[in-house]
Amino acid sequence: MSSSSAGDGPTISRRHAAGADSARGLLLTVLGEYVLPTGGSAWTSAFIDALGRLGVEEKATRQALTRTASDGWLTSTRNGRRTEWTVSASGRQLLTDDAARINGFTGAQPDWDGRWLLVLARVPETDRAARHLMRTRLSWAGLGSPAPGVWISTHVDRADEAERVLAQAGVLADAQLFTARHHAGGKLTTMVRQAWDLDAIESAYERFLVDFSRQPSRDPFVRLSQLVHTWRRFPLIDPALPAQLLPKWWCGARAAALFHRRRTQWSAAATAAWQEIVAG
Repeated sequence: MSSSSAGDGPTISRRHAAGADSARGLLLTVLGEYVLPTGGSAWTSAFIDALGRLGVEEKATRQALTRTASDGWLTSTRNGRRTEWTVSASGRQLLTDDAARINGFTGAQPDWDGRWLLVLARVPETDRAARHLMRTRLSWAGLGSPAPGVWISTHVDRADEAERVLAQAGVLADAQLFTARHHAGGKLTTMVRQAWDLDAIESAYERFLVDFSRQPSRDPFVRLSQLVHTWRRFPLIDPALPAQLLPKWWCGARAAALFHRRRTQWSAAATAAWQEIVAG
């Protein structure tokens, strides 16, 4: 028996971790939802069966496993012609954090005290890589940009995360971070719409409500996997604003309630289906 292990610092992009519709994104959903809670390991054949039910071809599944191991989320152990994949220590922590974010997300900020996190930062036009890094990672942290060089969030507790992003982009020394209150001027709801595309977010919630108000598949494994995989992206695209800054008929709370209700209804059967896949 031989063993190989990837490095202990996962580097997979949060685009995949957020549930992008790819083999790797679906693999991470399976790892977090089924593999980690049931021991942390599975054979290649189980992943081929599981992802095959979700529309992923065998070759793409094998590539996703290899690349995810290279990124530090998995280790592999060969036993003859078979390979067992195990969630690494660092992958375990990241998947646990990911699950907490997904399961705890409600699409709202119930107890806002009126303070804003305000970030002033610019990256030279010529440094496209740093501009992309700052823009995407501040967005992932829930910040929006109502004007060039200005980023805002109602979550002041994300200041440390924003600071890390600015440091990674190499612009922290020339940036400023504040917590502030609105004193006077135009409507805050107007600024919010300049910072975030609320219409696009609400449309995504509406599609979620339509898709999962009914039963999307008779296969319990597919049902829950599609539910969780689709929901995973909402904590990254929705800034979870307080109700007073949202449109009157915002449907994010209804979508969150549906997610948690369906998860409760479908989890037991899906876990049993995963156990059958592993045993097969």
